[in-house]
Amino acid sequence: MQVPRSIHMLSTLAERHPALLLRLGRWEASWAADELAGRTVDRPIYVTGLARSGSTILLELLAAHEDVATHQYRDFPLIPIPLWWNWFLDRASRTESQPVERAHKDGIAVTPESPEAMEEVLWMAFFPTCHDPAVSNLLGEQDSAPAFEAFYRDHIRKLLLLRHGTRYLAKGNYNVSRLGFLRKLFPDACFVVPVRDPVGHIASLMKQHRLFRAEETRDSQILDHMRRSGHFEFGLDRRPINFGDTATVQRIQAHWRAGREVEGGALYWASVYGFVADLLERDRAVADRTLLIHYDDLCAAPDATLERLYRHCGLKVDEPTRREQAARIAAPTYYKPDLSDDEIGVIRAATDATAARIQALIDAQAGAPAAKAGR
Repeated sequence: MQVPRSIHMLSTLAERHPALLLRLGRWEASWAADELAGRTVDRPIYVTGLARSGSTILLELLAAHEDVATHQYRDFPLIPIPLWWNWFLDRASRTESQPVERAHKDGIAVTPESPEAMEEVLWMAFFPTCHDPAVSNLLGEQDSAPAFEAFYRDHIRKLLLLRHGTRYLAKGNYNVSRLGFLRKLFPDACFVVPVRDPVGHIASLMKQHRLFRAEETRDSQILDHMRRSGHFEFGLDRRPINFGDTATVQRIQAHWRAGREVEGGALYWASVYGFVADLLERDRAVADRTLLIHYDDLCAAPDATLERLYRHCGLKVDEPTRREQAARIAAPTYYKPDLSDDEIGVIRAATDATAARIQALIDAQAGAPAAKAGR
């Protein structure tokens, strides 16, 4: 895991001068106004949920569609000026990058042109407390942020222009706390929320936390990179999302500080997906635009799951292509959870009720009878 020196230097400058970068972003929008005028934000697609739930494979599948435009690794760190920054990169780099395994060491190989979650940089620029666990991080339909909304719409249209797409796609774990706000901005948005059995999910989160904590201890530039790119899911600066329940967040953080990873992870899983269940049960407008995808279903019945995914997102994918994609999907084999029976019991006790609610919502969406809690 290594952060290129040039990227570290540029991201340092971007962090020190956020107002200047936003000003440049507005100038870029004015410069490209004629071309942007013909671009509309049509049914944007948001993949969001707790990290390690299968969101990356969903991002890659959706991003492969010819109509879809999304962020790529190469867009960082000058996210607010994607047109000018990519113009520079196209002329500065003459060599073709070879795929390498990403920092997560999970078998997924990437290049600078691979799709990635990058728009969080914009949210942090306009909402300074959006990653402060001490306050609510929720944004709902009652919230208003005119400056952000104008900049964000222009930014999406820039991505559509840059990547020659008609549909914007964003993967962002923290957007799960902004579903109501995003639906207000884009009433026709398509939300995809992946979910995973809590035992395997928490084991994966713990593995990633150990990996990133070790790497960030070895090289502080990795910690800087994670923070500047808006990734606080694991590592030395891990921060839980506050869904309006600060007492629960404090309990999660207390468990983590004491080294009780299983207890903290289980409580956090229940917090994230308990919020999702509450929202979908309460808000019909958001529920109608949201598809829950269980990671187990994606691995066990990939073709049927992908058919539901593409239908929900309004993307036309022919059957041979879909089946070829499905043939490449399987449960991970690069590691096995090493949790004890007691630890699994702790997870089940904390998450079974929420898992049952999520499963009931998945079954309702699929028109199937409810399955047993915990799968």
